[in-house]
Amino acid sequence: MLFNLFDQIMANPFEGLVSFGGFTAALLVAFTIHEFSHALAATRLGDPTPKSLGRLSLSPLAHLDPLGVGLILLAGFGWAKPVPVNPANMRIGPRNGMAVVALAGPISNIATAAIFAIPINAGIGDAGDFGRVFVGGSVVGYFLVSGVFWNLLLASFNLVPLVPLDGFSVALGVLPREAAIEYAKLEKFGFGPLLIVVMIGFAVPGMGLFSLVLDPLIRILGSLVLW
Repeated sequence: MLFNLFDQIMANPFEGLVSFGGFTAALLVAFTIHEFSHALAATRLGDPTPKSLGRLSLSPLAHLDPLGVGLILLAGFGWAKPVPVNPANMRIGPRNGMAVVALAGPISNIATAAIFAIPINAGIGDAGDFGRVFVGGSVVGYFLVSGVFWNLLLASFNLVPLVPLDGFSVALGVLPREAAIEYAKLEKFGFGPLLIVVMIGFAVPGMGLFSLVLDPLIRILGSLVLW
């Protein structure tokens, strides 16, 4: 990711700097809102853990992980600091509580994308083609569409029902108890299944997680927030 931005800056300094600024600003907002929403949901459900650890905050510094951010810049794949929660404190029960807390993150990103889309839908800034990396002709439009895209990407990625993503906890909350118990056994494999799915995309173009799941989901959500 960083190398692509460097090449873009060398080819067109203005466009490259706008791309880097839009990318950085959008990710800061997306990660901060995402993790804050986990903390807020857990707090509202009776768990004081996030607040006691300083995670009930809209400051990016409370949520960013240096290694995760570094990997995003280098490889386009990274993470923020997970919000610690105690399922035993959830008023609606551990399983349902964790599902609600997990779902709060992706929902908050979709809502944030919709907010970024308001000026675009009102005709403020030229959003251009939603699928393009850079929207020519309008710096404002590029920053807005970056906010839409990266929030929808983060939401879509986290809805994948594999460890350690939010979708896994959501799945455990909505599946029948016996099925959830069996599905929870995937936890013992850690990141393995997710890494395998991601690596398939590199080994077999067109068959990876982004091509088959994320790209269609982002476009569906994009069509809902961008009129």
